[in-house]
Amino acid sequence: MITDELADLSKFYTLIIDFFVNYSFQVIGAIIILIIGLIVARWVGKLILNICLRNKVDVTLSNFISSTVKLLLIAMVAIICLGKFGISVAPFIAAIGAISLSIGLALQGVFSNYGAGFTIILTRPFVVGNTLRCNDVCGVVEEIRLAYTQLSTEDGEIITIPNKHIVGEVLINSFENTIVEASIGISYSANSDQAIALICKQLQANPGIVKEPAPQVGIASFGDSGVDIAYRYWVPTKQLFELQFQVNGAVYKAFNDAGIEIPFPQREVTLKKAEAA
Repeated sequence: MITDELADLSKFYTLIIDFFVNYSFQVIGAIIILIIGLIVARWVGKLILNICLRNKVDVTLSNFISSTVKLLLIAMVAIICLGKFGISVAPFIAAIGAISLSIGLALQGVFSNYGAGFTIILTRPFVVGNTLRCNDVCGVVEEIRLAYTQLSTEDGEIITIPNKHIVGEVLINSFENTIVEASIGISYSANSDQAIALICKQLQANPGIVKEPAPQVGIASFGDSGVDIAYRYWVPTKQLFELQFQVNGAVYKAFNDAGIEIPFPQREVTLKKAEAA
């Protein structure tokens, strides 16, 4: 009984000795590769996390990206270590490729926003403070992040646009200002030069109106009831409605004070007396 146990122990000892004799260098190499790989994976994970946080990427997403990259690196190191023992690594590589492809497809929409964000940062079609019109929304650019861009309106509303809906779309960048276009009618008997001069005076007197480019005033069209005087001027986007109301009120008051008639739609009807039969 004891002899059998000693024989088994001797076989086990011999097996261990043979293993270390045949695979000692592979074991040492695998351990060294594993240690270096773990250190590199940890360093790369921290580096990616810091880059994401510096670019104001969401903390949760930053940690997810960092952890995913670190795990992929550790998996690659583990496969290399297995290869040191003569184990076929092809199935493991295929599995990692399939998993990576699945994750990429699942997060395609998310990462497309970040890809578009990098495009915006590199090409700089607009910057913070510009007035941007895109996809039927308009506002002042308040913040540009990798995933989205935020606009603010004069009403204090915050509009968040995913960056993938900005890149490739038609963008209208008015920079810091927005153009205001308006018109007012005067009767055909009124002096058009006087009306134009009064509008120009009101535009020049308002300190909120941008001086460059200069306001434009002139006759736009001839209507059924009067002459239409159009005027265009630029204002800071955040004061759009405030200044528009001020200018309209000032122009209306100036016309009233000067006695310039603002016509309303009218039609002349001529009645003819029917001749007696």
